[in-house]
Parts: sequence; structure tokens; C-alpha cells
Amino acid sequence: MRIRFQAAALAACCLLVISACGEKPAAPGDTAAPPPVSSSDGTNSTGSGTGTGSGTPGGEPAKPAGPTGGGSGTTPTTTVPAPGGASKPGSGTTKPDAGKTAVQVVAKPNDVAVLVNKTYKLPDNYKPDDLVEPDIPFIFKEKSDKRLMRKEAAGALEKLVAAAEKDGISLAGVSGYRSQATQKTLFDNYVKKDGEEAARKYSAVPGHSEHQTGLAMDISGSDGKCAASDCFAGTKEAKWLADHAAEHGFIIRYPKGKEDVTGYQYEPWHLRYVGTKAAKEIAEKGVTLEEYTQNAVPVSK
Repeated sequence: MRIRFQAAALAACCLLVISACGEKPAAPGDTAAPPPVSSSDGTNSTGSGTGTGSGTPGGEPAKPAGPTGGGSGTTPTTTVPAPGGASKPGSGTTKPDAGKTAVQVVAKPNDVAVLVNKTYKLPDNYKPDDLVEPDIPFIFKEKSDKRLMRKEAAGALEKLVAAAEKDGISLAGVSGYRSQATQKTLFDNYVKKDGEEAARKYSAVPGHSEHQTGLAMDISGSDGKCAASDCFAGTKEAKWLADHAAEHGFIIRYPKGKEDVTGYQYEPWHLRYVGTKAAKEIAEKGVTLEEYTQNAVPVSK
């Protein structure tokens, strides 16, 4: 009896002490879990699959976000990788252009006023059947297809060069006809050097080059300085061409300030034969061939 009384008294004392301290024994399962640890990219590393969605089911640790941030629950980028896995400089697109016009094959490639640009292409492997070499000086000595032009354009270029000579301006040919295969080689080399986005601003995709029409010729001074280069713009030869090309049926195909229409940078050396009537009208109106043919659809750069 005394033992029971002592045990009861001891228990009562313990209760009084606990009550005074305000503590309470922890029940099973009441232990608080530690807070989740965040990784450097802000994802939840508990493997719960919450947060940004980069955690994986089954309690696995979260994986670092990939180059495109394409984990579930995130917005992936729209860059298109180049074939083979790794993307090449300038080879991806950031966003599809909903208003981009589909490429069309020109119906009359032999027309002297044919429009060839980033939207309108020539039939595959088109080659004019009347290519000849104009009797003008060239800045190179070797025999090459780049000396050639269509017969009508070649005759007009001979008269243009002769007229310039009378005015004390010595001109020479740099590059005329170019096959689709040659254009492909050039374009591919430019892409390797500068990336596709940059290359498209100064070089045509195969099938879209005016040189393939046989109606275009790059021109420089007879000394070859600044041939097909930006510095040609400040030369007396460039000024003469701008003032007199139309008299002989040629236009400066890629004029300054019209890059958004033609899709190419300013090229004061690039002459395109369109016939005297069309050339004079284009020069008088200060328009491009796109605008003259009423096909002034802004082309993708």
C-alpha cells in the first residue's frame, strides 16, 4: 500500500514539473521534416516533382536544366538545332514568321525582267541557252563561266563600258553567270565562315541568285580595287554607274535604303539587265525591281 502511494505521489510530482515547464513529450510521427534544399537554379531537390517541374518522380534528385530549358512545366525555346546535333552560328531561328511568303518557282525564267530573289527562285539547275562573253575587260585573266552573260545583256554591257570610257571611267567585269552548283559551293563556304543568318544578307541561297539568270554582272574599276567590296561605294566608277546604268538597260539591283525590300545589303557594283524601258522607269521612280513588278512583298532576311 505504501509503495503504491509513493508511486502515485512521484507521478503527480512529475506532472507538476512538466506542466510548469510548458513542455510536452513528442508523439510518434510528430517530428518536423527538414526544409527542402534548393539547387542553384531554384529547383526543388527533394525529388517531389514540384516547383519548376525539373524534379523527377520516384524521389530521384532533380536534374540540371538542359541547354533549352525544356523540362516539363517550362517553356522551351524555339531555336532549331543544325543537323547533326550541335547548332551552328546563325543556323537556328528564334521564332517562326507567320507572315513569311512561301517560295515560288518563276514561270518565265528567260524573261529579261524576271524577278529572282529570296521569294522567287529559278527552276532547278536552270541555265540560259544564249550565254556569250561580252567584249569588255575583266579583272582576271583565266577563262571562266563568270565571264558570260546572256547575249542581249552582253551587248548592252559592251555599250555601257564604252560609254564610261568616253567619260574617262575605266570599268571591268568581276563576276557574271554562275551555275546553281557554283552558287551552292559559295553559299556553303559563306555559312561556314559567317553563319547562315549573316550569309543570307549578302549571298543568295542556290537557285535564288541573279547571277544564274545570265543577266547580272558585278563591275569594278579596271584596277580591280574594291571589287565587290563596300569601299566601291565611294568610287568615281560607282557614281558613274548610278548616274548612267539605266541609259543602257541596267539597274543597281540592290540599292541603298531598300534592304528591307530586296533582302540584301547595298551592292553598288551589282548590275542587272532589265531592258532600257524598264531600267529608266525604275531609275526615275527610285524603286526596286520588286516594287516595279508590283511584287513588293518584304522578303525574309
